[in-house]
Parts: sequence; structure tokens; C-alpha cells
Amino acid sequence: MANIPTPHIQCTDPSMIAKVVLMPGDPLRAKYIADNYLTNVVCFNTTRNMLGYTGKYNGKPITVMGSGMGMPSIGIYSYELFNFYDVEAIIRIGSAGSYDEDLKVYDTVLVTEAFSESSYAKVGFGIRSKSLKSNSGLNKKLRNAAQKLGIEMKEAKIHSSDVFYGDDPNHWKELHDKFNCKCVEMESFALFANAKVLGKKAACLLTISDSFITHEVTSAEERQNSFNNMMKIALELAKK
Repeated sequence: MANIPTPHIQCTDPSMIAKVVLMPGDPLRAKYIADNYLTNVVCFNTTRNMLGYTGKYNGKPITVMGSGMGMPSIGIYSYELFNFYDVEAIIRIGSAGSYDEDLKVYDTVLVTEAFSESSYAKVGFGIRSKSLKSNSGLNKKLRNAAQKLGIEMKEAKIHSSDVFYGDDPNHWKELHDKFNCKCVEMESFALFANAKVLGKKAACLLTISDSFITHEVTSAEERQNSFNNMMKIALELAKK
């Protein structure tokens, strides 16, 4: 294919990348999944000295690749995977901060819709909506996977933010009360925009790592261990 390798994914063989990609933000989490869940793993390079991993889970091929942090980063990688490597579905798996007392630390959350103040979709594709939905078909499969595994999974509309540090410590309350955002992360809106424009599928599973309500914060080690539930759900979907 003339368009590969891309400026950000240094893979010259499109068959090395599976049709379903799991995309954590942290490249170390991608390595953790490859090391602990996949067999027959092969690696390919991306920019920023990150690696992508393709292996098999229960006999089915799957790719795991870090997106980096923020909408511009996942926007680049997911666009190239969808558009140049013919990936059919991307499931983001990441962390989130809770805006709602019903979402507690360590809870697994299925994202039904992402609200954002970001201009990513408008500038890139002329999409003026501030809310974009995940793929209903993927969501149904994720629900079934969670039920099969006996893992409790909550569902929520979430806030995709461009800002981690800000001057208004109470801005989250407006997002919760006015837009019904139950938690916050920094990537899903761009992923959903790319999927919408390119006719692909995207979903997102999150684990609550901290709470704006209780001010609980998990350690890096706790986050890695507690994220296993959402990894298992996503992997169960990917093998179907």
C-alpha cells in the first residue's frame, strides 16, 4: 500500500496489524497486555519510541497499541489505523476521574457518549456536535462479554477534556449537572469522531482511577492491577 508506513506508524506490512485494536493511552499498558494475555506476539514501531503489539488471544489475532495522551495524539494514531491499515474497530481502554458519586474508584465504565468542548471534530471534519456516541454494536458485545465474565460494568456519558490543569476547580460540577457527564478522560471524543467520519467502529472502556467527589487517588501500581477487568472484557470482545 502506497500510504504505509505512515508518518506515525512504522509498519510496512498491513497484515501485521489486526482488524481489531485495543488502545490504552499508556504504551506500558499495551506492553502489559501483550506480555500477560497474548501469544505469538510480534512488534512494530510507532513514533515516540513506542511499540505496537500483534498477537493471538484464544486463537484470534488482536493488536494492542498505545495512543499517547490527549485527543491530538489518539486522533493521529486512530486515523492512520482506520484509514491506512484498514482497521475495523478500535476499543480504547483507559483511566478516568469520577464526577459522580455512583462511579467509585476501581469501577469499570462503558462509555455510551462523549461530550467535549474540544474543536477537534469541528476543525477536522466540520462536525459541530459537542457529543459523539460510541458504536452500539460494539457496546452490545462488550455488555455480553462483561456478563459472561461476571464483571460488573457501569455505563455513562463522559467528558473528554483537553485540559488536565485549570483555574476553575469547580468546572467539573457544571459538566456533571448541565451535561450529565459522569467522569472525565482525554481521548474518546477524537476517537469517536474519526470512526464516524471514516465509517469505522469505536468504543471505550474506562476504569475509575480517582474521584472528584471523595478525592481518592489510586497509585500507579493499583491502576495497573485494577485495570485487568476492562482488559479482560475488551479481549473477550476481540476474539469474537
